[in-house]
Amino acid sequence: MTDLDEHGRPEPPFASDETATLLGFLECQRATLAWKCSGLDAAGLSTTVAASSMTLGGILKHLAYVEEYWFAQRLHGRDRGSPWDTVDWDADPDWDWHSAARDTPEQLHALWQDSVARSRSMVAEALAAGDVAQPARRPWPDGRAPSLRWILCHMIEEYARHNGHVDLIRESVDGLTGE
Repeated sequence: MTDLDEHGRPEPPFASDETATLLGFLECQRATLAWKCSGLDAAGLSTTVAASSMTLGGILKHLAYVEEYWFAQRLHGRDRGSPWDTVDWDADPDWDWHSAARDTPEQLHALWQDSVARSRSMVAEALAAGDVAQPARRPWPDGRAPSLRWILCHMIEEYARHNGHVDLIRESVDGLTGE
């Protein structure tokens, strides 16, 4: 049984194996993003702070893409899926951030939630075939391939870094604070 905190976030396991610990911390970070981005309208999701153009909607869409990139494209070696496959990334390498302003809150949340669900499935598929030491199927240009362990650690870091941004932006929208 997973313990949930007062915001419905799963607590990472205190004494478990490596895989369960990594997945537990990733799920906690995902749940933190979901909590901090919940209950906001389009104006709340498009609020910026100071000189930054970063928005909560942009972070949701960016992390939806990051989920796709690491688990589908890198880990499993698959081609980009929709909507990422139609983007001219050379013309706008930050398309995921910029295009979020044209999406509704419902579209942004659904895109991110669907991406997370696919990622969970792809991680389960990979773990059914091996452990966290298995290399990604699509290596970097120099031929090195990160392990699933590396990808999970990177995803925890990616969420934790952006959750720091989310904290600042959300507090500026309506004063919501908390871990």
